[in-house]
Amino acid sequence: GLRLNLSKSGPSVSVGGRGAWLTFGKKGTRATVGIPVTGMSWSEKIDPPPQPESTSGSLLGTLIRLIFALGFVGIVLYALFQTVTR
Repeated sequence: GLRLNLSKSGPSVSVGGRGAWLTFGKKGTRATVGIPVTGMSWSEKIDPPPQPESTSGSLLGTLIRLIFALGFVGIVLYALFQTVTR
């Protein structure tokens, strides 16, 4: 989904769905991964790279952390559903 937020600190746009989204605003970009129903989430600011040459390294590190976070969310959800269905 797409959400638009208007506040005193400035507008921001969030893109994503239940469990993971990106927010683009005046203060930068933030990636957030959450576990639905639990209220638990992980969020990290994605800073622009200091030099154009290092774009792939910075982006790659952020993508790797995001993949690990999604994996963690998957494991927790699997454990929750296993507990609920028993």
